[in-house]
Amino acid sequence: MGTLQKSLRTRHITMISIGGVIGTGLFVGTGKNILSTGPAAVVSYAIACLLIVLVMQMVGEMAAGEIVLGKKSGGSVELGSFASYAGKYIGPWAGFTVGWLYWASWVFIVGLEAALIGGMLHNWFPVIPIWVGSVGVTLLMTIINIYSVKSFGEFEYWLSFIKVTAIIVFLVVGTAMIFGIWPNYEPKGLGILTGYGGFAPNGIVPILTAIVFVIFSICGAEVAAIAAAESDNPAKNIVRAIRNVVFRLGLFFVGSVAIMIMILPWNDSKLLAAPYANILTIAGLPIAAQIIQVVIFISLISVLNSALYTSSRMLLEMARQGNAPKIFSYIKNRRGAPVPAIIGSTVVAYICAMLYFISPEVIFYFLGNCVGGLMIVVYIFIAISQIRFRRYYDNVSGERLSIKMWLFPYLSYVIIGILTVVYLCQMIIESLRPQFYLSTLVLIGSIVLFFIMRKVSSRRPVEQIEEKLISE
Repeated sequence: MGTLQKSLRTRHITMISIGGVIGTGLFVGTGKNILSTGPAAVVSYAIACLLIVLVMQMVGEMAAGEIVLGKKSGGSVELGSFASYAGKYIGPWAGFTVGWLYWASWVFIVGLEAALIGGMLHNWFPVIPIWVGSVGVTLLMTIINIYSVKSFGEFEYWLSFIKVTAIIVFLVVGTAMIFGIWPNYEPKGLGILTGYGGFAPNGIVPILTAIVFVIFSICGAEVAAIAAAESDNPAKNIVRAIRNVVFRLGLFFVGSVAIMIMILPWNDSKLLAAPYANILTIAGLPIAAQIIQVVIFISLISVLNSALYTSSRMLLEMARQGNAPKIFSYIKNRRGAPVPAIIGSTVVAYICAMLYFISPEVIFYFLGNCVGGLMIVVYIFIAISQIRFRRYYDNVSGERLSIKMWLFPYLSYVIIGILTVVYLCQMIIESLRPQFYLSTLVLIGSIVLFFIMRKVSSRRPVEQIEEKLISE
């Protein structure tokens, strides 16, 4: 089958840990959330970031524990594979469900990002058809992923570096404006937080429902745990990635929202349509809008790159667990890249991108409405897996975990409860109601499919024996 190469470095994992969550959800979606929630949106972002951090802590604990258990048993280490964890500590049906839901979500994201990239290229260069830009960029990312995991890591490192640099510049400029040390700008003071109808002008409910939108826009930090399996020091890099994401999620997301609500009126839809660009323009940086557009384009490519990598590794692990066709379990090049899994994920992503052009309002809308809800479901499975893993680990291993979930098991149960409430909250948000029903339908369908496939596969050996007896 071949083995994955340990060619990712610490700096790659560090950037991947935050690069996976910095996309259009931060640069574009933030303004929409502030419009619906008011200045209290900063509370929604703080809660959502805390939830993601806790999920990352759970993933880190299981990954670190699997390294210890793998060394003790002399077997393979299922590092960063949520499907493997769910299958091992909940049941085969859970592993099958988590694996396919997570894979499908990221494959769709590849298709979505490809369609958006094609649209941006067409706007800049009308001579380039949208489909050409979509296919061309996706093909380039596929080649980079196939060449080697090191090329993926290096490419993703620099894309994430550009995104992080842009956000840091925004944070520095915004902070200087708020404290009155930026030239030609008069700070509005704390009065702006209550001067347009109050801190929570629309009440408490929008603060809670906004958490749903925020989680959907910042999921992806867990990709670092998957990437750590292909690094030179998995145990060290997982711990470092978890700690980095705690600090950076708070700084980039909560910090950005705090700056926006201190500079822009929460009800100004025109300014909040492009908050990053408009704040930098107010600061006297006239080319800010163009720079932010380039950063958004880079963010789309970065997320597409990460999504292709993540989906291919999940498909690889699913095949090795027997939950996907065996051909996807092979690593067929000298640099340790799972070529069949990468190509398989790319082909399905192309189909998703084509659906955007064929039926954007029906089929593509159906797929898009599933992704957010399915990510929440995966996180719930991760939390349940962590509880069962920890109890198993404490019984069979006397070694101390390098990273542990805090306040176990109480905090783990609280996270399961909160994530369940967040998932159910989709029912009370009119725009998310289709997402709830569609994602629930897909979830139930995947579980039913597992038991149907298991029943069919269990019948085959019996039928083969009967046919042999009859022939004799």
